[in-house]
Amino acid sequence: MSLIEESTLSRSSESPAGLPEQSAPPAGPSAIPVQLRHPPQVSGGAGVSPATLAAGLARFNEAPFTTAEAALLECCGSGRWAHRMAAHRPFHDLASLLAASDEAGYDLAPRDIAEALAAEPAPCLHHDAPRAAHLALRAAHAAYESRFGHSFVICLDACPPSQAVDQVLASIRVRLTHEVDEERAVTADELRRLARSRLVELVTEGW
Repeated sequence: MSLIEESTLSRSSESPAGLPEQSAPPAGPSAIPVQLRHPPQVSGGAGVSPATLAAGLARFNEAPFTTAEAALLECCGSGRWAHRMAAHRPFHDLASLLAASDEAGYDLAPRDIAEALAAEPAPCLHHDAPRAAHLALRAAHAAYESRFGHSFVICLDACPPSQAVDQVLASIRVRLTHEVDEERAVTADELRRLARSRLVELVTEGW
């Protein structure tokens, strides 16, 4: 997608870059953005049986290096992050796994963050979602990418599925008002949150 000059984006109280003033109409599960995966829990293991967690973590720890690294790249698209996490195995519990993920995430250089962002798909909807929802999300994402040059990322763990579309649209609208440095920090934090969420899913469902 070609970038447009930042000056063409409104920074006033009006909707940036022509975003709809009203969020997409309520829709069912088919309208949930599919960029983000939702693990069976959202707060570090609550709701997952200890046996399931222990078994998944053991399989992750014992997997061949290349297999683990490939799986980790699905959690965060930075090759440096995935390599570091695979090399730091074994992890004794979920807390140590997530702590290592955060530490590796904070150590990412700008080029590593750019690599991770390049691997993130743009938020999209199921094909049978309402047309208005498709148009609203497409316009919002285009405005964001035009301003910042990369896909919008957000972790929706704390958001009920029925509110996901509205949350994405509202978040894009707010984050379009950020300065570049401010949004860079927010984006890095969202990538870390996404990595944690996907790691939980990986060790509880993915092995």
